[in-house]
Amino acid sequence: MKPYQRLLFFLCLCLGVLSAGSLACAATIPSSSAVPTMVDNDATTRKAYDHFYNLEYDKAIKEFETAQAAHPDDPFATNHLLGAVVFHELYRIGALDTESYAADGFLTKKLAAPLDPATRDRVKQLTDLALSQSQAQLDKNPNDVNALYARSSTRAVNATYVGVATHAWITALRSAVAARHDSERVLELDPNYIDAKVTLGTHLYIVGSLSWPVKVAASVAGLIGNKQKGLDDLRDGTKSPHIEVATDAKIILALFLRREQRYAEALQIVNGLQTQFPRNFLMATEYAFLLNAAGHGQEAIGAYRKVLAGCHNNTLNGCRVEIPAYGLGESLRGQRQYAEAAEAYELAATNSKDPDLKQKAMLSAGQMYDVMQKRNTALEKYKMVIAENSGSNSADLARHYMKQPYKTP
Repeated sequence: MKPYQRLLFFLCLCLGVLSAGSLACAATIPSSSAVPTMVDNDATTRKAYDHFYNLEYDKAIKEFETAQAAHPDDPFATNHLLGAVVFHELYRIGALDTESYAADGFLTKKLAAPLDPATRDRVKQLTDLALSQSQAQLDKNPNDVNALYARSSTRAVNATYVGVATHAWITALRSAVAARHDSERVLELDPNYIDAKVTLGTHLYIVGSLSWPVKVAASVAGLIGNKQKGLDDLRDGTKSPHIEVATDAKIILALFLRREQRYAEALQIVNGLQTQFPRNFLMATEYAFLLNAAGHGQEAIGAYRKVLAGCHNNTLNGCRVEIPAYGLGESLRGQRQYAEAAEAYELAATNSKDPDLKQKAMLSAGQMYDVMQKRNTALEKYKMVIAENSGSNSADLARHYMKQPYKTP
């Protein structure tokens, strides 16, 4: 992956997460548009966002459709629906695994399912509609900050879908840069427009995190970075009285803090989010991942088991058992509980629809059996890894361990 693609992939994902939700702040400068449809003033939108943040995408989309029908000329209502449709699809194809974005696993991660052509068409239809709605308001008043921010959000969500889902990088880059410019213009007109500040904070951190050559390339595209300023802007966003803005700022800030290995602050944020949205599988799993990354192995084991129990009892939505099962295996392995780790890895392999994760989990199970000196069982697992995909890196490792048993480092 080229450097600008690395930048764009991460940038698009984070912009889209923010823009899917953070459309709450009304402008303090007079606007030619009507009051935007948002959680604070529309019960249907409020209900929709509760579903959205608890991974109940079908229910969220239905409520957003109702809100949009009631406000047919409002780009904010259309953007809400667009964001829900896009993130439902990204979740379905396995593109919202936070573990991949904690490092650079997202660069090589394969999609778990092909894109849905009907969703692709709907994304385009909703994008075109939202842009036309914003433009109609801007034709009346070019300095309408609500319309400018609505257009920024539409462009950001579209960049997310085009970049992350279809990998049409150049098209997505144009949309992402245009989104930033709209947000910058909003803040020129109204420095207190928090949504735009959070969006720019995301930009600043990501571009500030790049290597020097890539920063130079980004600056040519008009993207200037500053990691600390970006984190500070996001912290400001978490204090917003508007639930969409505060929630999205917390999600992105926690992800960035994890990449910075600032686990204490990230744990505090994610713990609050999982309390706020108790049915959200991703947030509960992220909390367990953070505990393990922070070196709290036994606590992580308990958190992973709690997630798996929630999936079994249907108290968590959107469960993908293989994700916490693999994380549990890693935590148990770190605590030298090899038999239980092998069992967790096998649970992950059995439930995974992601061929890469399935192979990795089965390889890890084989390693655990080697450590326990159960050589025949280990060989069976290695053979299963190779049978799944003989050309993968996991298969190469399995062939190596078939010749020479795995030993703990």
